[in-house]
Amino acid sequence: MNFSSEQPKIIVVGSSSIDLVLETEKIPQPNETVLAVNSDSYFGGKGANQAVGTSRLGASVYFIGCVGMDPLGQQIMRNLVGENVNVGFVHETDMESTGTAYVTTSHGNAAIVVVPAANKCLSIQHIEEADRYFQTVDLILVQLEVAMEVVEYTIRKAKKYGKKVGLYASPAMKVSKGIIENVDFIVAKSSELHTVFGEEKREEILKKYVNKVFVRDDTNSTIYFDGTEMKYYRNDKDETVYKMGMGDAFISGFAVALCHGNTIEDCVKFGNEVSSRVSGGKGSQTGLPRMSDFFS
Repeated sequence: MNFSSEQPKIIVVGSSSIDLVLETEKIPQPNETVLAVNSDSYFGGKGANQAVGTSRLGASVYFIGCVGMDPLGQQIMRNLVGENVNVGFVHETDMESTGTAYVTTSHGNAAIVVVPAANKCLSIQHIEEADRYFQTVDLILVQLEVAMEVVEYTIRKAKKYGKKVGLYASPAMKVSKGIIENVDFIVAKSSELHTVFGEEKREEILKKYVNKVFVRDDTNSTIYFDGTEMKYYRNDKDETVYKMGMGDAFISGFAVALCHGNTIEDCVKFGNEVSSRVSGGKGSQTGLPRMSDFFS
């Protein structure tokens, strides 16, 4: 794989949150009460995860998002700054509190409820304010925890300036044909593929979008079609315990490798390796590796 001394420039448009995590012996069923073994809070949100992930891998990162004017929002801002993420376009709003996610986790499985809150306040105008930076970056990343109109506008702006753009289609929802055609790569969960693309079979979807759609599952496997055959990579180490943020970690590794001019195959392999390492730490950002971790 090739990683040059040149620093990739990436814009991440998306969500940030504080994740409130409860560890239990089992995920409670409806009308069932269980006791938590432990509780803690972590930095999260798919956008912020990817901003931190790509920054730790050596990219120069601008994050465009929205937090509340409250202590949690200030914690997120300080964390991003500490991770060398440019927060000049992270907007503070007094209309909503900072986003949160409530996570119940048990033996590697999790049930998650996201409260978007301030993330809903991210607007097209906020994207427009960063226009001149879109002209200078190598790649833009988006997810689906902010308004769809913001996602669509961001993708159109990226294409206006001829920039690569990647979409993590999570949390799963139907995306328009225009989005699919205009992004350079899409990552989706295997269990959510039909929600995103419709009722076609997985193989049909992958063959329609050569080297473009990457399907992942909880075993840290990735499958895609390279134009000739289905390619499948799996990297689930024995110590894989915490699965939160693995998709964001994969996107981070894939995106940075792509910016350095690597092949799709190598981008997938590196994304899988980054994802496997994040699973070693609690929280979505805690275990995100740095580039030095791969070459020390």
